[in-house]
Amino acid sequence: MFRRRKPEEEFAASVYRRTAEQSRTPELYERCGIPDNLYGRFDSLALHAALMIDRLRREPDGDVVAQAFFDAMFSHLDLTLREIGVQDLGVGRRIKIMAEGLHGRALAYREALADGPMPLGEVLRRNAYGGSPPDSSEAVDGLEAYVRSYVAKLAATARNDLAK
Repeated sequence: MFRRRKPEEEFAASVYRRTAEQSRTPELYERCGIPDNLYGRFDSLALHAALMIDRLRREPDGDVVAQAFFDAMFSHLDLTLREIGVQDLGVGRRIKIMAEGLHGRALAYREALADGPMPLGEVLRRNAYGGSPPDSSEAVDGLEAYVRSYVAKLAATARNDLAK
């Protein structure tokens, strides 16, 4: 409680805050069709977090910073669940489900972005819409274009600018 946070924890927490803000960009909900509800918001956050974790891992201390990012994210999600009224006994179980969901999505996104067997658009349709994919392929195409642009932007961004 009174321990001083390590520099990588401070950095990761600020990058997480920026990533969470980015996951709430109105374009994602209006143009790309992600449902603006609890499930859609988590899926958007998971998408952005997975992409950011992959970016952080390319740094020399990437594994440490990526873990600190993950810890900051799930600390925030724990607090959020408690604020919306989830009972203490249910928080741990839900956090475990969310962590497993993030892991599965991250693997699917990473594979699709590396031209794996399933196209990115299909992976997004299955994972980024809170269980309710849009009927319109235009929305999914818009999200795919957004993701590709965001990945390129992350790759071109210097480490210290990731929190800006």
